[in-house]
Amino acid sequence: MAPVHWLALAFLAAALGFAAVAWATGNGFYLRLATEALIFAGLAMSVDLLLGYTGLLSLGQALYFGLGAYVSALVLRDVAASFWLAMAAALLAGALAGLIGGVIANRVKGVYFALITFGLAQVAAKTVYNTRALGASDGLIGIPQIRVGFGPLSLDTADPLSFFLLVLALTVAAYAGLAYLMDAPFGRTLAAIRANEKRVPFLGFDAWRYKLAVYVLAACVAATAGALYPMLRGFVSPELMFFETSGNAVITVIVGGVGTLIGPVVGSLLLTALRSVVGSWTEHHLIVVGVIFMLSVIFLRKGLVGALLARLGRRGDQGRAAR
Repeated sequence: MAPVHWLALAFLAAALGFAAVAWATGNGFYLRLATEALIFAGLAMSVDLLLGYTGLLSLGQALYFGLGAYVSALVLRDVAASFWLAMAAALLAGALAGLIGGVIANRVKGVYFALITFGLAQVAAKTVYNTRALGASDGLIGIPQIRVGFGPLSLDTADPLSFFLLVLALTVAAYAGLAYLMDAPFGRTLAAIRANEKRVPFLGFDAWRYKLAVYVLAACVAATAGALYPMLRGFVSPELMFFETSGNAVITVIVGGVGTLIGPVVGSLLLTALRSVVGSWTEHHLIVVGVIFMLSVIFLRKGLVGALLARLGRRGDQGRAAR
């Protein structure tokens, strides 16, 4: 098993240990905070698919996260209080929006790709912000608490522990599926596109189609993560589509480790906890986040997880050389 997967297992064990301690102490606030961090970790993983594996910097991934949140909220409030229906509707909306956005964004490369994704998100955010049927600047409120059915069993999203474990299971499943896909020929083709896109056609692959496919995949991951947000907070707002949300996701990926998938999850938990702690002391907590981002770029260019994996790799090489 690759070292990065061992780190993922260690993270899972730590998360389960945290849940046990929080449940024993009756601290629902930290469970809710950790659940929110895992939800935004899904958004960060979608950014990592584009940036870390394909070399595409998206500054508008919040578009699909917010879209999934709004679709889920509307389904739960106005159609049926069904977890699976809300998730399916958000996934379908994310796929369709990702297909449209991917066709537009993939017409250009480099910094122009980043600017077009930014522009698409800004247009969507302003549209939602000015649409009274979607709550305009106030967003949608009154999202009901629901029960999630698993055959004869069910869990209540109002229970902090149950919902945390559900979101944790979905995050682990997303990581496992994406990690498997990135180790498959599809992922290797994306790596070739990132390394030298011009040579990919000579290998018999259409680079544009692969970039479109990974863009749609990233949109689906972001949308399904966003679909969980109204179940946690009971409301959604246009701020979920603003540039700040996309920017935080990019920072999370860079701090955690680009191209690792588990790095964005670790980075999301770290930055969410940091914002909560520092935010209780001062309203200028974004300054601290900005400083950490700059330090990561300067001293940890591979991020926390990337630096740890590099260190483990050097130790392994030294051990093999000694033998």
